[in-house]
Amino acid sequence: MPETATQAFLEVQDIREGILLLKNNSIRGILMVSSINFALKSEEEQTAIIYAFQTFLNSLDFFCQIVIQSRNINITPYLDSLKDLEEKQTNELLKRQTTSYREFIKGMVVEDTVMTRNFYVVVPYSLMEILGLKGAGKQFGSSSGGHGQTMKDEEFERCKTQLWQRMEYVSMGLRRCGVEAVPLTTPELIELFWSIHHPDQAEVGYYPEILPELLK
Repeated sequence: MPETATQAFLEVQDIREGILLLKNNSIRGILMVSSINFALKSEEEQTAIIYAFQTFLNSLDFFCQIVIQSRNINITPYLDSLKDLEEKQTNELLKRQTTSYREFIKGMVVEDTVMTRNFYVVVPYSLMEILGLKGAGKQFGSSSGGHGQTMKDEEFERCKTQLWQRMEYVSMGLRRCGVEAVPLTTPELIELFWSIHHPDQAEVGYYPEILPELLK
């Protein structure tokens, strides 16, 4: 089946077991990372965090990519639900409290939207790292980079094991910096890429019922 316009530009060939398979036969795992309020830390705590992060970066023998995604979330449906709850309240005190809360929330945001910011670390692994550059060149061709070739199941399993070890190493390093990192599952990866390419729809929320269509 011919690729659609979007698929032709995407480097992702498949998503399997929480892992991105790229068209050049390399794979990626994505960790979602929590955040800390650095400005509220004491000077000693800030110095410790910086030193821990510096030590973590210097310990890496592979490349990582840090991605920050900002997304508008439309809270109009939430405000509408509060309005419905307010109208259904039979207790006058609770009704006034619901009204006050709804007005408070509405006043906190601009145009009924709020911004959420997510942090990710992309961890790579390549089939070439197992086969060796020389062997990979013979199998895939020095200029092809593996495009058009399908990673065999046993190769995927070997690469997956190595990638998980890297992701665990990154998670431990970030934990020493005071943040938590968890790997994204297949549905979460699909949602992430869907939201990137459909920002307007993602703004009003993501619905699991679209997953079967995205997985086709």
